[in-house]
Amino acid sequence: MVRSGVRSDVGGYGAVPYAVHGASVFYVDAADQRVHRLDADGTSVPLTAAEDRPVRYGAPRPAHDGRLVFAVRERGAGQDAVHEPVALSADGSGTVRVLATGHDFYGAAAVHPREARIAFTAWDHPHMPWDESVLWELCLDGAGAVASRRLVAAAPGVSVTQPCYAPDGRLHFVDDRSGWWNLRVDGADTSPAPMAAEFGRPDWCCGLTTYGFLDDGRIVAAYRTRGKDAVAVVGQGAGPRPLPLDRDVVEALATGGGEAVAVAASGSHPAAVVRLPVGGGQPEELRSSLRRAAPGGEWISEARPFEFDSEGQPVFGFYYAPRNPDRRGPDGVPPPLLMTCHGGPTVVACAPLDLQVQYWTSRGYAVAEINYGGSAGHGRAYRERIRGRWGVLDAADCVNAARHLVAEGLADPRRLAVRGRSSGGLTALNAAAAHRDFAAVVCYAGVTDPAAIPERTHKMESRYLDSLIGPWPVARAQYAARSPLRRPGPWTAAALVFHGGRDPVVPVEQAEGLREGLRERGAAVELVVYPDEGHAIAKPENIRHLVAAESAFLTRVLGHAEAEAAPRLSRH
Repeated sequence: MVRSGVRSDVGGYGAVPYAVHGASVFYVDAADQRVHRLDADGTSVPLTAAEDRPVRYGAPRPAHDGRLVFAVRERGAGQDAVHEPVALSADGSGTVRVLATGHDFYGAAAVHPREARIAFTAWDHPHMPWDESVLWELCLDGAGAVASRRLVAAAPGVSVTQPCYAPDGRLHFVDDRSGWWNLRVDGADTSPAPMAAEFGRPDWCCGLTTYGFLDDGRIVAAYRTRGKDAVAVVGQGAGPRPLPLDRDVVEALATGGGEAVAVAASGSHPAAVVRLPVGGGQPEELRSSLRRAAPGGEWISEARPFEFDSEGQPVFGFYYAPRNPDRRGPDGVPPPLLMTCHGGPTVVACAPLDLQVQYWTSRGYAVAEINYGGSAGHGRAYRERIRGRWGVLDAADCVNAARHLVAEGLADPRRLAVRGRSSGGLTALNAAAAHRDFAAVVCYAGVTDPAAIPERTHKMESRYLDSLIGPWPVARAQYAARSPLRRPGPWTAAALVFHGGRDPVVPVEQAEGLREGLRERGAAVELVVYPDEGHAIAKPENIRHLVAAESAFLTRVLGHAEAEAAPRLSRH
């Protein structure tokens, strides 16, 4: 029986923590980070031994015959951690065999359907997996030892992701040699579905899948264009055949037994497990992420995609208008705007039903989410716009988004707020510093001093800023210049800062330094620290406090409604 939950902490952002083979589930226990086998009778058998030093496993993948389980292992802590693909004995004997070494990081294994063969991606500092990565294939002997290895795909400036074997044993993968993450077949010169669309995603989490195979060899794949997703069947000599799906955000996709399912959402549907109609018919929702029914449609503000010019380049975003059937704002007066800067920065804002967004739109705010330069989902060139310019380009794109929405009459220029989480906190703070018309800025676990990140964060991100700002420590001056506190001129936006006291990614000292720096410049600033939280505020009571505090802050600063009694803030 699983007692402490299922979660993998590999790589700092985790990995897919379980896989199924026959009647057994192989999973990573949240407490000990070891791989276990859960049998049909409820018996749980650890496959890896307890160790004195920190060891984490992720992305377990059973072999075709079930005798081995392949996984990614991370040994050690911080920037000295060692990553390795390993083979575990599924019988619980504790045998662990290292399959490869030499790279800084490894992706989840693809397992051949009939042979002792696996494939996996790997990458090295200073690259992130979406910058440059390679694909290896290993042939194993009867005992699980490596008999031969082959470098399948490797090219400068090309990202490879999601290897997967077809039922006939042909190795498939996704790469962006065309400028877009497209499907590829080992040994073929062309893609089976060449499109200006993204079939891959940034590998923040190890083991993500967005395509798979039907029993007849056809591919079911999710692909993304401008933040919107679709699913198509690819193969048998025909072009991609889109499947009907009343959702346009697909987070993951899996196939098996001739069927396909996805975790999907839309602006009016919460995330749910959905059976895809590969044989015809309509999609079928199997399980919703909401325990209660979603609010009625009269309360739901669905996103409107918009495009604007920033520094001569098209930039994309989503706009949510205020929506409340019982109340409406004064005629002819644009609503106050909450502009949200996503984190990453190599992720993408999509438009699923998000009740946090609906909280604000039901209270008369407009919300905008900006996919500034550097965001995923728009091709490699769009991702690379931010190279060397993080803290500058992203902030400029958000400023230009605000100006565009004001010019369109969709936002009140006197009541603009900008918000950001993690790396998006730096974007929001720099946007507020650069654009004096932002009356408020809200920062959640935000980066405020990039120079403090390289030597404090986990291994995967320790060289991330090499591409976003410059090589560390050679570019130390550029790192310091990206701090919002280094922006010249007066600071006019009132600031509200939230942070977890145990944040392992962005130390709480950064939030404290921001508070003191803004106070020295005469700015109004409040800091709320949750001592028992990490990089994300997760406990329900803390989330409730955060939302109430932010609502009171925005009401007071933007003058949107009668001031509410603010909850008592932390004295930290």
